[in-house]
Amino acid sequence: MKVNYYAETDSLYIDLSEKVSVDTVEVSEGVALDYAADGTLVGIDIDNASAKVELSKLVVSRLPAAIETDAA
Repeated sequence: MKVNYYAETDSLYIDLSEKVSVDTVEVSEGVALDYAADGTLVGIDIDNASAKVELSKLVVSRLPAAIETDAA
């Protein structure tokens, strides 16, 4: 899983899978869900993210995986 924020467009994309997105469903204004061919959720796209999401802090709790950071 990867979380990417793009300041130039104020958008946040959460990659949930390495699978390719083949379908997108907008679930509310500026929030879209991306799905793979098998119907699994592969990503979440949030436009105008600074107005919809708390971007100043990210808390990861009890995630059974290695945590990597990529400072921009």
